[in-house]
Amino acid sequence: MSQPVFRFAPSPNGRLHLGHAYSALLNARLARMNKGRFLLRIEDIDTTRCKPEYETAIYEDLAWLGLCWEKPVRRQSDHFDDYRGAFAKLHKRGLVYPCFCSRKDIQAQPITGRDPDGAPLYPGTCRGVSDTERRQRITGGAEHAWRLDMDKALATLSGVYIYNVFTVGSDFTVGPVQISGCEPRRWGDPVVVRKETPTTYHLSVVVDDALQGVTHVVRGQDLEAATDLHVLLQKLLCLPTPYYHHHALIRGEDGEKLSKSLMSEALSALRAIGHSPENIINLLNFG
Repeated sequence: MSQPVFRFAPSPNGRLHLGHAYSALLNARLARMNKGRFLLRIEDIDTTRCKPEYETAIYEDLAWLGLCWEKPVRRQSDHFDDYRGAFAKLHKRGLVYPCFCSRKDIQAQPITGRDPDGAPLYPGTCRGVSDTERRQRITGGAEHAWRLDMDKALATLSGVYIYNVFTVGSDFTVGPVQISGCEPRRWGDPVVVRKETPTTYHLSVVVDDALQGVTHVVRGQDLEAATDLHVLLQKLLCLPTPYYHHHALIRGEDGEKLSKSLMSEALSALRAIGHSPENIINLLNFG
């Protein structure tokens, strides 16, 4: 195998917490122990929630932990054209369609199931809209997202959708690889371009990983289901599929995973009350 490439890719929409620290430390340690590279990527496509001060705080927190990363850092908001190009490939193949439904419209319809994130599966309301009506509505300025037509996408591919999952040894070396199957259909027709942004997390992350030559994706178990969709997009866009490892999540005393939305205690707050980097590293078993 060529030199492995690992990455840590936070979003600057809040302060980093212990869960982020664990993922960043694990990626950096794996890169070092396997003679690989460690990249930092700023995933800031959500320009309404992402803020410069949070990005600055990311750099400060990671440096405080003693981590070093290659520069320049890739910031997604600087590369929207890359995502537009990937979308254009899907559009040219007829694998996407415009969706004019609002969240309220979708919630008002009978729920036929939920995706892995718990959101109601899209019932396909706009899938059958004629090309003529689509053009008229778009020309008329109707707001719309773009969804992947899952049935068409899967019909263009043959065989079972699989990817390689690797284990992590006690010495932080890359361990044996196992094969994992994919179930992309459980995502229904996912949004690949949002109404207000020319991409989504799912589309931009597979484009970024390919452009940056990422060979090993190490992230939390909460993103394991998303990997099914990412592998599908990689195949549709003829992009390489990295090796994956989904690590256990750091949880609070209540058993819930740490998250920005729950205002989990930030690394900066732990630093302010006297914790040292060594405290954090030992607490997370990286000592």
